[in-house]
Amino acid sequence: MSSDDTHDSASVMQWLLETESLEGFLQSLADAALELTRAEGAGVTIERDHRPLTVASAGPPALKLDEKQYGQDDGPCLRSARTGEEVVVEDMLRETRWGNYPAYAAACGIRSSFSLPISARTHTTGALNLYAGPPHAFKDADLSALRSLAAQATGAIALAQRIADAQEFAEQMQTAMHSRGVIDQALGVIMGQRRCTADDAFDILRSASQHRNIKLRDLCAELITNLTGQPPAGPDLRPRP
Repeated sequence: MSSDDTHDSASVMQWLLETESLEGFLQSLADAALELTRAEGAGVTIERDHRPLTVASAGPPALKLDEKQYGQDDGPCLRSARTGEEVVVEDMLRETRWGNYPAYAAACGIRSSFSLPISARTHTTGALNLYAGPPHAFKDADLSALRSLAAQATGAIALAQRIADAQEFAEQMQTAMHSRGVIDQALGVIMGQRRCTADDAFDILRSASQHRNIKLRDLCAELITNLTGQPPAGPDLRPRP
């Protein structure tokens, strides 16, 4: 590992320690990308469920150029995010892709751009986008540091996605456990009233659930509420109005 790579790794670790959110971390990456190049603007696009969003930007032109591409659902940053490939525009005045976007970028004083994919292997895709005033601004640039920043963004977003998925799974498990508890309580009530087995009680509850076209746990919550005067504790277990 070179001294530059060691420095980059140390900087990324420092950003992770100093920021309290994914957005803050990505903002640090956008600022660093701008400092590494001749670019006028840098931004980080994140897309999930086909909804792109600029979560971090540095320099005046980045946000409006991103938004222009989102409006027409195409452009170099979206192409990079969706294909997982780097997309270079050498000169907007000679660019024939993406409708009237190149002319708009040129009118904003931007003649070239460079987009690097991030999070190509997660549920969320994105791109690190750089916008420069002169044409061919990235032709002779050392892109290794920019690719390192894009890789760091990929890792950060993947980690955030795993944490979010784990939290969602934990919440689903908690809800399932509470649901199981209230169903067991309702089974006990039916068994006591009908003097039947647990299987027979479950069949009775399931039949009533199907007949009334409501979820089994909602039916059981209603039964417990009617019996005790209080809804069962737990998330999303109050009987429907």
